[in-house]
Amino acid sequence: MRFDILTLFPGMFAPLEESILKRAQQAGTISIGLHNIRDWATDRHRTADDAPYGGGAGMVMKAAPLAAAIRAVVEEAAPPVILLSPDGEPFTQALASELAQQPWLVLVCGHYEGLDERVRESLISREISIGDYVLTGGELAAMVVVDAVARLVPGVIDGESIAEESHSDGLLEYPHYTRPAVWEGRAVPAILTSGHHGEVAKWRRRERLRRTLVRRPDMLRRAREQGLLDKHDLAYLAELGWEG
Repeated sequence: MRFDILTLFPGMFAPLEESILKRAQQAGTISIGLHNIRDWATDRHRTADDAPYGGGAGMVMKAAPLAAAIRAVVEEAAPPVILLSPDGEPFTQALASELAQQPWLVLVCGHYEGLDERVRESLISREISIGDYVLTGGELAAMVVVDAVARLVPGVIDGESIAEESHSDGLLEYPHYTRPAVWEGRAVPAILTSGHHGEVAKWRRRERLRRTLVRRPDMLRRAREQGLLDKHDLAYLAELGWEG
């Protein structure tokens, strides 16, 4: 899968060269291209922003350099061109899964007070927000999207690791333990060392239900509406006091 990121600050993306994403790039499973929007500015100062019409605080990203950058990267193809913006649709695990089906994404990092609306109207196909808060720019948000989407690309992470993690099917993930069996007086749940795989699976499912009830009961309501909870799940939740 290919990611192209348009930014005023390419140096912020060093974390994409670490850990799992580094290995995925080395293996050729994903590719990440960084493009400095200033490279398409035409003045000697490489100016990419200007004061807003109508007055007001801050600066606005200029239309011409950004539009030229997008067109140069996209050329004659038509990949989704996504603006990272607090105005966009909320980024969720479901949306990450949807985007992971695409062979190519172009991510545009806004900055300052935003970008010239005319570029938004003519060249941006989708806007995504990673939360109801405002960052200094879209760079951190772009890294979040790349990380969340790339790990769902086949070959980046073992599929079994993704199957039951938080938000994959409407529930939070179950607790994890590793050696030693007892740490500071706290023992690993006996069921996990019993060797009874069926009972372990049952325990994990119940822990997912319990944890979701305690931390995110809103997710349980959605999971029930979407048919993700069976009669055994609902019975166990009733035992825990969930009234739905």
